[in-house]
Amino acid sequence: MRQVDRLLFRRPIAVGIVSLVLAGIAAISLLWRMLGKESDAAGIAASAEEPPYSNEKESTHPASWGYTGETGPARWGDLSPEFAACKDGVSQSPIDLSGDTETKPHDLAFRYLATPLDVVNNGHTIQVSYVPGSTLAADGKQYALLQFHFHRASEHTVDGMPADMELHLVHQGADGSLAVVGIFLTEGQRNEALQKVWDNMPTQKGEKRLMEGNTVDATDLLPADLAYYSYDGSLTTPPCTEDVSWFVLRKPVEASAEQLAQFAALYANNARPTQPLNGRSLFFSEDSG
Repeated sequence: MRQVDRLLFRRPIAVGIVSLVLAGIAAISLLWRMLGKESDAAGIAASAEEPPYSNEKESTHPASWGYTGETGPARWGDLSPEFAACKDGVSQSPIDLSGDTETKPHDLAFRYLATPLDVVNNGHTIQVSYVPGSTLAADGKQYALLQFHFHRASEHTVDGMPADMELHLVHQGADGSLAVVGIFLTEGQRNEALQKVWDNMPTQKGEKRLMEGNTVDATDLLPADLAYYSYDGSLTTPPCTEDVSWFVLRKPVEASAEQLAQFAALYANNARPTQPLNGRSLFFSEDSG
C-alpha cells in the first residue's frame, strides 16, 4: 500500500479514536454534574435536622451549635455564614399556631411502612433513620420519609403554649424540596410505638444502634385525627434553610410521664423559640376521614 493510501486509511481511525475519547470525557463530565446535583439535594436533606439515611457524620457544617449560651439559637446566625438564614431569614420556623387561619382542603396521605430500628444520638436529639419506601403525599407532591426525631419542649406552640414534646417526620421530594410533619406529645398513657425507640435509645452523643430484628412503623405514631395546620417555613436547626413545607397535626399523641422523663434526662431543652410570622399565611385543614 502506498504511503498516501496508508495515511488516508489511518486518518479515519484516528478521527474515530479522538471522537470516542471526547465522547467519554463529555459523559464523565455529565456524570459528575449529575452527582453534584444529587449531592446538593442530599446535603439539604442531611441538614433537615440531622442526616437522613447515613449517620456517618454528625453534621457537614463547620460550626458547632446548641441550645444554650454562646452557641444557642439567639447566636446561630453569627456562628457561620452558612447559618445566615437563622438571623436574616423571613420565613423561619417554628411559629405560634394562633390567630387567623385560612381554610384549606385536607390533602395529606401517609403511606408509611415498617423500617428496621436505626437510632442515633446525634448530640442534638434522638433520631430514627428510615429506609426508602415510605411516603407522604401533600399538595399534589410525593415526598419520601427520611427520618424522624424529637424536641423538648415542643417547638411549635398553640396560643403561646408549648406541648411537652414534639415529633418531627422529615420528608424529601424528588426535586430536593422538604416537607416536615410535626406531632405534639403530651403526658398521658404509655405510648407503645414510642417505647420501641425508647428501649433502644442511645445515651451518648454519637452512639448508634441498628436493631435489624426490631422494626418501627411511623404510622403508629400518628394521631387518629389528622387535622393539621400548614405554612411555609424553614428548618428549625442550622442552617435554618427556608422553603420547607410544614404540616403540624392539631391532635397530640400521648406519652407517659416516665417516657417524657427518659428523654428529658438526655435533652432537657432542645427546642428553638418561635419565630415571627412576617405576614405568612397560616392554613388549617379538617380531617375528612
